[in-house]
Amino acid sequence: MWMMIPFILNSLLNFVVSLLVAKFLGPAEYGRFVLALSVAVVVQTLVFDWLRLAATRFYSERDRLERPQIRATLDASFAALAALAILVAFLIWALRLDLPLSRDLAALAVGVSITNALFDTATALIRARFHDRAYGALVIAKNVLAFTLTVGGAFLFRSANVALVGMTVSVAGCLLVARGELVEPNAGFRNAERALARRFLAYGLPIIVAAVLYQAIPLINRTLLSQQKGFADVGQLSLAFETGIRIVGAIGSAVDVILFQIAVHTEKTAGADAARAQISRNLGAVFAVVTPAVAGCWLILPSFEALFVPETFRGPFAHYFALMTPALFGFAMMNYGVNTAFQLAHKLAPLIIAALVALLANSLAILLLPATADATRFAYAQSISTMSGLVALAAMLFLLDPMWPRARDVLGAVAATGVMLVSGAPLRLWEPGALTMLLQVATGVVVYGAVAYAVDVAGVRSLVGPRIMARLRQPQLQ
Repeated sequence: MWMMIPFILNSLLNFVVSLLVAKFLGPAEYGRFVLALSVAVVVQTLVFDWLRLAATRFYSERDRLERPQIRATLDASFAALAALAILVAFLIWALRLDLPLSRDLAALAVGVSITNALFDTATALIRARFHDRAYGALVIAKNVLAFTLTVGGAFLFRSANVALVGMTVSVAGCLLVARGELVEPNAGFRNAERALARRFLAYGLPIIVAAVLYQAIPLINRTLLSQQKGFADVGQLSLAFETGIRIVGAIGSAVDVILFQIAVHTEKTAGADAARAQISRNLGAVFAVVTPAVAGCWLILPSFEALFVPETFRGPFAHYFALMTPALFGFAMMNYGVNTAFQLAHKLAPLIIAALVALLANSLAILLLPATADATRFAYAQSISTMSGLVALAAMLFLLDPMWPRARDVLGAVAATGVMLVSGAPLRLWEPGALTMLLQVATGVVVYGAVAYAVDVAGVRSLVGPRIMARLRQPQLQ
C-alpha cells in the first residue's frame, strides 16, 4: 500500500511543474511546448511502451533471480529502439522537413520520448518487485530535477525548447539515484532472447495500438487548432485538459498500481477464476474512486482556478475544464478500470475497437459541431470521443467471463456522489479562495465517505469497520 504514496506524489508534483511551466511560458509558447509533448507521448507509446507493459506483466522478484533473460531482453530491446529513435531525431533536425512543429521542437520531442520511456520502464521494473523505497527515491529525484531544470528553464528563458531540454535531462538524471536497484549483472545483452521479445511485443501491441489511437485524438485536435486559431488557443485548451488528466491520473493510477499487481499475483497463485473475481472487485473500487473525484473537481473548480491557475489562462481554463469533465471520467475508467479486465483475459482486440470508435466520434464531432470563436468545439469533441470509447469498451465486457463490478458498488457510488454534489453545490457560489476550497473538500469527503460507508461501497465498511471497532475497544482492554 505504501507504493501509492510516491505514485500520488509523482503525479501531483508533475501537475505543479506543468502549472509553473505554463505560467512562465505564457499561452502561445506553452502551446508549442504541449504540442511537442503530445508528439513525444505518441512516439513513446508507439515505440517503447510495450517494454513497460511487459515489465509490469512478466517481471517479478522471482523472475529476476530465476529468469535473467527477461530483464536482458527488455534492456537489449530498449537500447536498440533508443538508438533508432536518436537517428530519427537527427534526421528530422538535419533534413529541415516542413512540419507543424519547428525542426528543433520535433527533434526534442523524440528526445523527451526516449528519456520518459526510460523512466517509465525503470519504475515499472521497480514496482513489479514491490521495492517501495527505491521507487519513492526515484520519484523525488525526478521531481526535484524537473523543478530545477524544466521550470527553471521556462522561467529564465521563456522558451519551450529550453524547457524540453530541461525535462529530458531531469528524467535521465534521476535514474542515477536508483542505479543500484536497476543494474542487473546477470542480465547482459547476450542473454536476450528474440522469442521473448516477440512474446512481449505480441502482448503489448494491441494495448499500444489502442493507446496511440487515443493519444492521436488530442494531438490531431491541437494540430488543427494551432492551424485555425494559433498556439495561444492550443495552450489554453491543453492546460485545462492536462491539469484534469494529471489530477484524475494521480488518483486512478495510485489505486491501479496496487490493484492490478494484486490481480496479476492472484492469477499466478490462485488461478484464473480468482483473478477474474479480483478484477470485478477492482472495477467497483475504481468506479467508486473516480466518480466522486471527477465530480469533486467540478465542485472546487472556481476556487482551484483562482488559487493555482496562471492569470493569463483564467476564464478559458474553467470553461474548457468543465466541458471536458466527461473526458476525464472516461479516461480514468478506461485506463485504470475496464482495460485491466481485457489485459488479464488476454483479449485485447476490444481495446483497439473502442479506440477506433473514439477516433471516429472525435472526427464526426469536429466535422458536425458548429465552429466557435475559441476552442470550445474541440473541448466538446474530446468529451464525446472519450465517452464513446468508454461505452463501446464497457459494452464488450460481455465478451469476457463475468467481470462486472457489484451493482451495489456502482449504484452506491452514484448515489453517494449525487448527495455530495447536492451538499457541495451551495459552497460553489461562495467567494473563490483557499477557505472555500478546504470546506468543499472536507464536506465532499465527509458526505461521500458517510454514504459510501453506509451502503458498503467497494467493501469499505468491511475494511474500515473492524479497525474502528478495534480502536474503540482498546481503552476498555486497558
